[in-house]
Order: sequence, then C-alpha cells, then structure tokens
Amino acid sequence: MLRSLSHHELLVFWTQLLALFAVARILGAAARKVGLPSVVGELSAGLLLGPSVFGLIWPGGFEWFLPSDEYGITQSAMILAVSWFGAAFLLVVAGFETDLDLITRLGRAAFLVTLGSVVVPLAGGLLVGWSMPAEFYGSLDGSQPSRLVFALFVAASVAVSALAVVAKILGDLGLMRRDVGQITIAAGMANDLIGWVILGVIAGLAASGELSISQALFTIAALAAFMIGALTVGQWVVDRSLRYVRRNGRNVSGALTVIVSTMLVFGVITQAIGVEAVLGTFVAGVILTRSRFHQNEAEHLIEELTAVLFAPLFFATAGLRLDLSLLRGEALLWALALLAVALLLKFAGAFIGARAAGLTSQEGLVLGSGLNARGALEIIIATVGLSLGVFNQTAFTIIVMIPLVTSLVASIGLRVFSRGLEGSVIERERLARERALDSNLLVRNSRLLVPFDAEADSLVAAQVGHFAWPQEVGATIMQLGDAVAEPDTEAINNVLFGRTVERTEAGVDGSDEEVAAEIVARSRLGYGVITLGARHEITGQQRLPVSSLVTEVLRQTEVPVVLVRKAMNQPGRLPGAFGHALLPVVGSASSRGAVELAANLSANLGTKLTLSHVIYRPQFEHAGGFFGLFRGDGESELVDEVGERLLDEAHDYIVDTNAAAEPELEIRFAASPGLDIVRHAGDIDADLIIVGAQLRRMEEVRPSLGPNVEHILDHAEQTVVVVVTPDSLPTNAVG
Repeated sequence: MLRSLSHHELLVFWTQLLALFAVARILGAAARKVGLPSVVGELSAGLLLGPSVFGLIWPGGFEWFLPSDEYGITQSAMILAVSWFGAAFLLVVAGFETDLDLITRLGRAAFLVTLGSVVVPLAGGLLVGWSMPAEFYGSLDGSQPSRLVFALFVAASVAVSALAVVAKILGDLGLMRRDVGQITIAAGMANDLIGWVILGVIAGLAASGELSISQALFTIAALAAFMIGALTVGQWVVDRSLRYVRRNGRNVSGALTVIVSTMLVFGVITQAIGVEAVLGTFVAGVILTRSRFHQNEAEHLIEELTAVLFAPLFFATAGLRLDLSLLRGEALLWALALLAVALLLKFAGAFIGARAAGLTSQEGLVLGSGLNARGALEIIIATVGLSLGVFNQTAFTIIVMIPLVTSLVASIGLRVFSRGLEGSVIERERLARERALDSNLLVRNSRLLVPFDAEADSLVAAQVGHFAWPQEVGATIMQLGDAVAEPDTEAINNVLFGRTVERTEAGVDGSDEEVAAEIVARSRLGYGVITLGARHEITGQQRLPVSSLVTEVLRQTEVPVVLVRKAMNQPGRLPGAFGHALLPVVGSASSRGAVELAANLSANLGTKLTLSHVIYRPQFEHAGGFFGLFRGDGESELVDEVGERLLDEAHDYIVDTNAAAEPELEIRFAASPGLDIVRHAGDIDADLIIVGAQLRRMEEVRPSLGPNVEHILDHAEQTVVVVVTPDSLPTNAVG
C-alpha cells in the first residue's frame, strides 16, 4: 500500500527541489558567463549542496536537508525519482537532435571511434582495478568479492560515456548538428548500449559468482529486437498517432501527449529487458522526430522545459552523491590514478579511432573531449557495485567523482578544441542550408502537397515546387478528378524525379468546395505548402483570375499556397527554362516567401533575378501610367528609404542562398503597381514573375489576392508564381 508522506517529509522534499533548481540555474548561468556549458555549473550545484561542502560547513542543516535516518531512504528515493524523470526528458531531447541518416553516412567513423573509445579505457581500467588493494572491496553476506569482479566493475565505470551529458554539452556549444557532434552522439549511444550489456553481465557475475553467457546473450538479443521493433512497428504507431492528433490542424497538446506516452512506453520496455529506461527514451526521441507528422512547436516546448527544469535537477542531483572527505591518503592516490586512466585513455582511444577513420586531428581532439563526459551510467555502475557489496563507500566515492571531473574537463576541452573547426565543404554547405531553412517562412523542411489534375498549370506548379524546395523534402501527389492517363503520370514523375514521392487520390468526387476541403484536410497532416495550378475560370460574364477549386482552397487553407499560372506565350506544357525572373518586393510575409522561393530557384537553375520595389505615386497617372527610376542614377530625391532597405535585405538573402547570384535592384514609381509589373516584365524579357500576395478572406465574399496580383494573373504573358500566406502567418519579417 502507498504510505502517506508526513508534513515534514514533504517540506524537506520541496526544499530539496527548490535548492537544487535554484543553485543549478544560478551556477549554470555563471558557467555560461565565463564561456563554459551550463552543465558544468549544474553538476557543481550538487557538489556544493552535498556532503563535500554543505555537509562540512553546516552538518546540522545538511542532516535536515538530506537526512541519513530511516526517513532519509524515502527522501532519497523521491529526489532520485525526479532526477530520473529529468534524465528521461534530457534523452528525449537528445533523440530529437539525432539524425540517423547522417550517422549512417558517417558510419565507419562512428564505429571506429566507438571501438577505440571503449576498448582502450576498458583495458586500462581493468589493469588499475586489478591492482587496487582489498581495502576498497565491499562485503556481501560476510564475504569479499573476487578480484576479477571488482576489476570488471572498475573497468566498466571508466570505459563508457554518458549520452545525456554529452548531448547537453554539445547542445550548449552549438555542436549537435556538426558532423563531429553526430559522430559523438552515435558513439555515445553505442557506449551506453555496451555499458548496459557489460553491467548486466558483471552484475550477474557478482550476484551468482559465475559468468552468465546466457544472460549476456539475452540482453544483446533483447536490445536488438527492441531497436528493430522501434524502427518498424514503433515508427508506424508513432506516425499514426501523430497524424491522428493533427487531423484538424496543429494540435500541440495532442502532440505532447504522444511524445510523453512514447517516451514512457519505450522506457518501460527497455527497463523490462534489463537496460535502463533512459536508453528507451532516447530511442523514443529519435523515432518521434523522424515522423513526417511531428510538430516542431511541441518539440520546442519539451526542449525548453528540459533546459529550464529537468536537466538542472538531473545534473545537480548527480553531484549530491559525492563525498570528497573520504578521499584521503592512499584513497586519494588511487582516485587520481583512476581519474588519469579515465581521462587519458578515453581521449586516446577516441582520437585513435577518429584518425583511423580519416578524420582530422582537430576532429579527433573534439571527439576525445566529448566522449570523456560521463554521468548517470557511471553512477549506476557505482550504485550497483555498492549494493552488491563489490565496492565499499570509499570506492563508491572514487567512482562517482569521475563523472563530475571528466564532464568538467570534457566541457572545457570541447570549448577549446572546437574553436575554428570549419569542417568539410559538404558539412559547411549542409549547415548553411539548415540555418536558412530554420529561419525561412516558406521554403522549409516540411513536406510538399501537390494536388494534380493533369492540366499544364498543375504540372508547372509541381516543377516550381521541385526546384525551389530541398531535394530531401518529400512530396505527396494528390490526384484530383478522374484517373490520370499514363503519359500524365509519367510527366509528373519526371518533374519530381529524385524526390521521395507518395501518391494518393482525392476521395471526394464532388463539388470544388468538397475537393478543396479534402486538400486542406490533407495539408494539416504536417505539410508546409500546397502547390496549385492557377488557371483562369470564366463564370457567366465574369472572368476570375483563378479557378473555383483554387478559390475554395484559399478560403480554407491554414498553410501557405504557391499558385502557378503557366505562361500564355509558350505552347508547350512545361517552360523550357526559367531564365529571368522579375521579383516585386514589399514588406510582407508573403513577399519574404516569394524571395525565398526565387532565391532557391536561382540557386538550382541559375535563374537571373531582377528585384523591383514599386512605389505608388498617383501623379504619374498622366505620364503614361508609370515611370521607372533606376537606383544609383543620383538624379532624384524620391528614392524611398524603406524600399532601399527591403531591396537590400532581399538581395542579401539571395546572395547568401546562391553566392553566384547577381540580382539587379530597382525602385520604381507608378500609379498602378500591377500594370507596371506586367509592363516591366515584358521590357526586361523576363519569362517568370514571382510575387507575394497577402490573402484577404471575408465571409460570403470571394477570397482576394489584391488588385495588383490579380491584374498580373490576368494580363502577364509570362509564367506567374504567387506565394499566398494565410492570415495566421507572421507579417513582421521584411523581404
């Protein structure tokens, strides 16, 4: 039965949480101030609040804070439970940042680094453990453990790394997405796996007095089965669950429910097979972020909560276990010897593995530093050794000291050795793409939804999406209307060649409003944009700029839409090339999206770009309707400073995306911006116009793209691309 906690026990518990949280946050901030990762300060918080400092300065207060009587067992269990919960969230966040595809590409390096970083310190730890005198041995049932068992526990404690600590340090230093960061994570994960297997084997050996091959094989087989199941059945269940909760649009609370549920289920499974639950939560994070239906907002909330609350509590609690007063005389010498083995041989093993894999010396130094971080697993090994009678309290303190010191050294080493680390050209290009995609409003890593009805406009829309979005982003072709003929299927497959493509059919064969509703419903399942053909439609005596289907999609959409109207002056179904694009620039979110799209087209196709900012001036109405003023002529005082800034920012973004681009910039004045844009495109022989449109939606009224954009769709002979952002998107970005 559950025992009710007394008022005093609850008071002590809440005081422990307050003290650990406050001191960890303060020291974490102080560590960042001096250029160290926050984890250094958070680990130091536990040392200050533990027996080594607080216990010496005020023994009576420390006894109240961390009692050693019969109630102390309950107090320790409560604070350790909170600590493990924090570790679980910390590992989920590490999983969010882990890229299995990237690790697979770096597989040889990850394998060799793992091999070197485990085998070398394991051998050194075994030698030191064998040499340590019996005064460090514990006692279970009145008998001493064998020298082999003791040495194995010591070796295991110095051989493995702590994935949670490694991930936190890498995250603090901004190295998580670097190649060396991903190799470190892969090697850290392998270290943890190996560590749990070793612990299971030697714990069984200590308890039974004999080596259990069957137990070791069971642990390895169970881990392999769990990993395979997680990546197959587990991924399928997670995908289905995340898709279900966002069937009606963004649903952060639903996504959080799936994240926490997956974390707990995976943790239960790994704990049940004899491996700690935190490894399961790490795998849960990897599976969750691999799902195409995951929601960034929910993951960011988990990351923020972990950084602010769970991580500081976990690392501070780890430091509480350290009692430096036990390290005197011979114990101090052996502690220093074991610490030297842990630091130097781990570093050497990782460095040798990195160099054998063809990595640079600097990358080897970074890996050697990062994998030296230790934490929860080492403490668990020490705790198991103490509970089984393999270690006495002094040996336990020596082992627990190692994670604190090595994590501090790892933090400093990573900071020093990663300075000026450029990485390969491929890595730098990947990081630049990731930074750009993270800051973009439109062209991001979210999947493309491509409704396709076999019309030329629809085909060109798919082509624009294909050349503007990263190749690794998947696309879903949503077939509309009757079955698409084989030549048309072949055409769109050719347009999207090289991209991961999924095909689906619209289940509704009814009105445009019903089909549009199904398109919008599909777009809620994690898609970042809808690409649509935008052909004209004539209703009675009225000519509409877009079809009724597009109108209904615009009325309902919650995600950006890229409308594409094929060129009127080109007979073929696809343009020969987008050689020259006119890009009108204004200060709206949709215009920023148009800039992003144009920049990526230019980068992938070499499209020449002319950037134009048209300023409304009614006085030019009697002078032919428009007047162009080129920047840099020095003859007019009418140049708009806002326009200059908008053009400069758009220019800088385009050049950052495509260093070879040389966009032309121009400020123009006109009584009718839409008319001016159409005429200007003809004057410069542009074959493409890319423009942003802020969607205006009111009940019982046709959604409007604005008179200027609709004039361009009606009258421009060139291919027209319109980036439409719904009302809910932010409009404070300039572009």
